[in-house]
Amino acid sequence: MVKNLDIGDAGPDFELPADDGKRVSLRLLRGKTIVLYFYPKDDTSGCTAEAVAFNALRDKFDAAGAGVLGVSPDSAASHAKFKRKHDLKLTLAADERKATLEAYGVWRQKSMYGRQYMGVERATFLVDAAGRIARVWRKVKVPGHAEEVLAAAEALRAAFAND
Repeated sequence: MVKNLDIGDAGPDFELPADDGKRVSLRLLRGKTIVLYFYPKDDTSGCTAEAVAFNALRDKFDAAGAGVLGVSPDSAASHAKFKRKHDLKLTLAADERKATLEAYGVWRQKSMYGRQYMGVERATFLVDAAGRIARVWRKVKVPGHAEEVLAAAEALRAAFAND
């Protein structure tokens, strides 16, 4: 059964290898807003466009107090190559066992040309500094998505600043 996380739910913790050889976990990122985006595969057209869009707004995400973390089932070595090829500065985490993908409910049955298979549903979760999900985007369409997520991160920062 696929879990559907919603606003206010605790973001499931994870510990995954990152593209730089280190490990990344939600627990260690607590205290900072995190844009956690899930994508199907390194160096494919849609996934490249999404990564490039998030990367282009990196300074604005930093200013909004938000880190950006991409997760796919590709290996850390694949992520490192992908980052070098496209000069990406954001962190990419490898979920080869798909446990984090399943915990976030993005490892789903898909179909193409009548064939059914398991794959990653492109989705993004905005996780607040306390580790709670502040916003969810499912079945993401890449054009304009990074800008929409940035606006939500900026709004979240403004809301916390006013508390």
